[in-house]
Amino acid sequence: MVDYLQRAKFFRTKKRLGQNFLINPDVISDIIDFANISKEDVVLEIGPGVGFVTEQLVKYAKKVIAIELDEEAVKELEKLDCDNLEIIHQDILKTDISSLTDEKVKVVANIPYYITSPIIAHLLGEIDDLNNKNRNSITDIILMVQEEVARRIVASEKSSAKQYGLLTILSQFWADCSIIRLVGRKSFYPAPKVNSALVSMKVRENPLLKLEDYSHFRKTIKAAFSQRRKTLKNCLLGAGFDKNKITSAISELGLDENIRGEKLSIEQFGKLSELLMV
Repeated sequence: MVDYLQRAKFFRTKKRLGQNFLINPDVISDIIDFANISKEDVVLEIGPGVGFVTEQLVKYAKKVIAIELDEEAVKELEKLDCDNLEIIHQDILKTDISSLTDEKVKVVANIPYYITSPIIAHLLGEIDDLNNKNRNSITDIILMVQEEVARRIVASEKSSAKQYGLLTILSQFWADCSIIRLVGRKSFYPAPKVNSALVSMKVRENPLLKLEDYSHFRKTIKAAFSQRRKTLKNCLLGAGFDKNKITSAISELGLDENIRGEKLSIEQFGKLSELLMV
C-alpha cells in the first residue's frame, strides 16, 4: 500500500502554486479507469506535482508527457526514471500542445483551482476559435476541479442561475461534459477548504452548434451574462445591440421580454445570435 500522505508531507507544498496533492489511492485508480488508458495512448498530465498519479499513468500509457511549473516537483518527478515519461518544466498556459507530439493526447489534470477557467479555455480554445491547435490535439480531458466549478461545467439553463454561465457554454460547446465522481477534501494533502469533483470532457470534432458567425455568438453570450441582475434585453442594449432587433428576436423566439440570460439554452442563444445579425 503506497503511503501517499507521508510522501506528500515530506515534500514541502507551496501555497502560492495552489498545490494540494491527491493522496487517495481509490481516486487515483478511478482516474486511470475513467481515462481508459491503454498502451496506444499518449497522456498529457498537467500539474503532476510529485507524481502520485504519474507513477500509475506510466504503467498503462504508451507515453506520459508531464507539464509541471514547480522546479522542486520536477526534481521529484525525475526520480521516477521511466522510459515512457517526458517531463516538461513550464507553464501549461504558455504551452502549444500540438508541438509536443504528433499523436492525439488524453489530458489528465489535477490543476490549481484558481486557474481552472483559463486552463479550460487554453485546452478547448474560445467559442469562435474553430481550428484551435490545442483542441485538435486532444481526444479526452479528465479534470479535477472544485465541486462548484464542476457543477458550472455541466450546468444547463434549468440549473441554478449561479451555475449556468460562460464557462458552461464554452465547455459544452467544444466537449461532451459529465461529472465522474465527487472527491472529498480529505483525499488531498493539504486538505483544501472545498470539495472537489472529477470531470470528464470528451472533445467534439465539431462545435455543438452550426452557426453563421461564431464571433457574433461569442459577443451575444458575453453580453447576456455581463450583468446577471439585469434582463437579457437590458444586457444586450448595454452591449450596444440594436433595440428593435432585440425586441424582434426575443419575440420571435417566444420568450418573455423580462427573461434573464441564464434561462436560455445554448441552442436558444445560437438562434438569438443569428436573429440579432439579420
